[in-house]
Amino acid sequence: MSHDKSAVRKILDQAKAAGREALTAPEARGLCEAYGITIPKEGVAASADEAAKLAEKIGFPVVMKIVSPQILHKTEAGGVIVGVKSAEHAKEAYTAIVGNARKYDGKAEILGVQVQQMLTGGQEVIIGAVTDPAFGKLVAFGLGGILVEVLKDITFRLAPASKEDALSMLDGIQAAEILRGVRGAKPVDRAALSNMIERVSALVADFPEISEMDLNPVFATDRGATAADVRIVLNFNPAPPREPGGNRGEDEPHHEAEGSGSHRCVRGERQDRQFGDEEFDQRRLQGSDLPDPSQRREHHGQESL
Repeated sequence: MSHDKSAVRKILDQAKAAGREALTAPEARGLCEAYGITIPKEGVAASADEAAKLAEKIGFPVVMKIVSPQILHKTEAGGVIVGVKSAEHAKEAYTAIVGNARKYDGKAEILGVQVQQMLTGGQEVIIGAVTDPAFGKLVAFGLGGILVEVLKDITFRLAPASKEDALSMLDGIQAAEILRGVRGAKPVDRAALSNMIERVSALVADFPEISEMDLNPVFATDRGATAADVRIVLNFNPAPPREPGGNRGEDEPHHEAEGSGSHRCVRGERQDRQFGDEEFDQRRLQGSDLPDPSQRREHHGQESL
């Protein structure tokens, strides 16, 4: 599994020099490309006319999103429009997105508008990574879309995850049967999904300054998996992980790492650490800011013209 670490280092160094704690969409794309994480066709437009030309080149329909280092939650800023179906529509969307972003944060640096191929079909899932104070880097997997908002069904493994770890994560969620295909639906491409999990886990393990990474949603079909939206948060002064079983506060849940090497998974009072565990969901794995899938869906059900 080849990785272009020098390309990632260059992007992270640029963000550090600029004093930023998150990557822009084009920068996140660069990290994904360097580690072989499949993403849709996309580009960044600096004007309404550029947006129209780029959308025509990519092919309609497209999704359009604000690109600004200061605006991480694009939907809240009115910076996401889906279902853009024509060149004229793309021009209108560009103007609306930039206008909304300026109203949201008048001091924000607007780098342009991302024009992205709109994916349809398949099962929406989430792949991500977080930094836990006790265990260090963890990779996460769960169902996406409306189901994640209801079930909050996510499982974790230590990073870097092996192929066996990644495949076990597909079976480790409560709704695993959906991935195998139900009521005539085709099963997802397990090899593609597990490969993406491996690559995300390798990326965050190789670069400790990546404190959070969300691929949400990832569209999984019987022919592959594509990450429609990527969010990366940085911390250039990470604290070293505490030893499992060391001192912890009275209010912190107890966790154990079972197994050896990369095959260990994070376990606690219940058999596997999932968002279905209400106590775990509330405490956020010893205070870590674990991904809340219900709050990070930038790609679907948003404003359209």
